[in-house]
Formats: sequence, C-alpha cells, structure tokens
Amino acid sequence: MSLNILSGGAAQGLVGSLTPAFKAQTGFDIAGEFGAVGAMADKLRKGTPADIVILTAALLAKLAQEKLVAATSIADVGLVETALAVRTGDPQAAVRDAADLREVLLASDAIFVPDIKASTAGIHVANVLQQLGIAVEVAARLRIFPNGAMAMRELAASEAPRPIGCTQSTEIISTKGVTLSGSLPPGCELATMYTAGITTAAAHPQQAQVMIDLLIGAGQHEQRERAGFISGRG
Repeated sequence: MSLNILSGGAAQGLVGSLTPAFKAQTGFDIAGEFGAVGAMADKLRKGTPADIVILTAALLAKLAQEKLVAATSIADVGLVETALAVRTGDPQAAVRDAADLREVLLASDAIFVPDIKASTAGIHVANVLQQLGIAVEVAARLRIFPNGAMAMRELAASEAPRPIGCTQSTEIISTKGVTLSGSLPPGCELATMYTAGITTAAAHPQQAQVMIDLLIGAGQHEQRERAGFISGRG
C-alpha cells in the first residue's frame, strides 16, 4: 500500500528523509509527485488521486476553500528561502545586496530556474529580474525547467563556462553536483511557508495524518533544518 502525495519540489528531500520512519509506523510506501506548486494544485483539481498535499500556505488555503483539502488538517511545515546555486567546485556567488545580485546574474551565461509561471521560485525569479531591470537582457540565458529539482540537475550537468541557478534552498541542498551559494539579498529575498494538508478525497487519511505528524514533529526538527526548512513563521 502507498500514501499518495502531491507536493511542491521544496519538500522532496524532507519527505525522502522521513520515508523510513513513515514506513516503520504505517507499513505504507510513499507514491506521488513533486513539482511546481501550481502544477501540483492543478493535478489535484483534475482528480489525480492524493491523500496529502504539501504546498505553499496560500495555495493550500485556496484548495481548502475549494473543498479539496480538509481545512482542519492544514499544518505549517516551515519556511523555505529562494536561494542561489552554483556547480559544486565553482566559486561561490557573493551577493550582499541587489547591486551584487544584478552583477552576478549579468556575469552568468546560463541561468537555471524552475517554471516561471507555475513554481514559487520561478515566478519570484522572473519578478526579481524585472525589478533589477535586466529581464530583457538575460532572457536568452534563462534555462527554464518544469521544477527546481530538474533545473538543479541540469545546472550540475551544465558545460556553460559561468552558469548559476536560482530556486528554493531545499531543492539545491537535495541535488548532487550543486552547492547552495546563499539566500537572495534584502529587497530581493523570498521565504515561503510550506504547509501540509489531508485531501477531502483521501483514501488513507489516518496514514496521511501520520505523515503530517512526522513533517511537523519536534523530533524531526534537525531533519527539517538539514533539508533547508526554517522553522516557524516570519
């Protein structure tokens, strides 16, 4: 038996690290998909079977309004920052302010990002490029992938002389071959609250609750931190 998950890519590393404990408690495996949060919400709306969803707080609130997620089950997992990534072995990108970020992005010949219309980090990157006044200049250098995990795998394999990546820190940490190179600077930063909830059509609501308890439990604080989650709101 499997628990079906639809989740933002931000939570993939954390769910993976909790899977052995979940299986030990329930006997269930984990099945499902991790990707851009907008795409995952749309899959739920179109009837993809899911017991639990892990998405941004704003999206989960909307799905609860649409009666697709049980509002009483929704729990905060933690904040995830949007951050910069470099290939492991490449120099770190030192970014203290917006001017530094502008310089780093202009100096890069390939910028690896998740979906700029459906993913939290991708939408934010597109807005930051506009804010910095370089959206048109770097448009041809954008390497856009369906989700952050895929964008980071492609960054790791890139043969471009000076590539950089920008997605959620959790996706950078969980990808081999890339290194977290710091959060986005003040004025350009983004920290997104991720929440988990049980779907109203859940086939296994009890097991879904066990997974939520693991995701938010005090005993898993270290695992959340290791995966890149910052505890609490703010």
